[in-house]
Amino acid sequence: MAASSTVARLLRALFVLACVAAGLAGCATSHPPAPADTPSADDVYKVGPLDSLNIVVWRNTDLSGTVAVRPDGRISTPLVQDLVVAGKTPPEIAREIEKALSKYVRDPNVTVLVNTFQGTFAEQIRIVGEATKPQAIAYRQNMTLLDVMIQAGGLTDFADGNSAVLVRKNTSYTVRLKDLLKRGDITANAAVAPGDVIIVPQSWF
Repeated sequence: MAASSTVARLLRALFVLACVAAGLAGCATSHPPAPADTPSADDVYKVGPLDSLNIVVWRNTDLSGTVAVRPDGRISTPLVQDLVVAGKTPPEIAREIEKALSKYVRDPNVTVLVNTFQGTFAEQIRIVGEATKPQAIAYRQNMTLLDVMIQAGGLTDFADGNSAVLVRKNTSYTVRLKDLLKRGDITANAAVAPGDVIIVPQSWF
């Protein structure tokens, strides 16, 4: 009798565990897989905070030089103070500098080159969670998940790579980072877009 009572308790316990597991599975949120390609976007580079710019004023070496874009998105150069450059292209910045310098220099000719790239916040790709090096990465044309993960140093030992989520605007997609990185499944690769956020959860097992 005692043995049958013990078996009954074990069966009830297993039933409860099964119900709990089913409930957890039901609570799990599923997302569609990330699309292989992204809609065509404007790939013209826009300067962002912490970029480094090389400003060349033709025949005016004293007005030329390398400047860093401040966190507030502005730069200061000789004769041009607190010019907002974040979110603008290098040619647009060059024209604005020419306009400001025209008060002091006759027919200024300015060229702006970007030395180091961060980009605007809206164009950066962010990877958080169980990546080896969570960070914000400047978007590059034709960038993919593999490019992002190489820069982020791959996954930690605690990552649940195949449960990672890519958030693009108001839509979430599932990405199979473990298959891509650990198993070399190139079909798990996908294009990324400016502003994407990649969230890598921790594995519970």
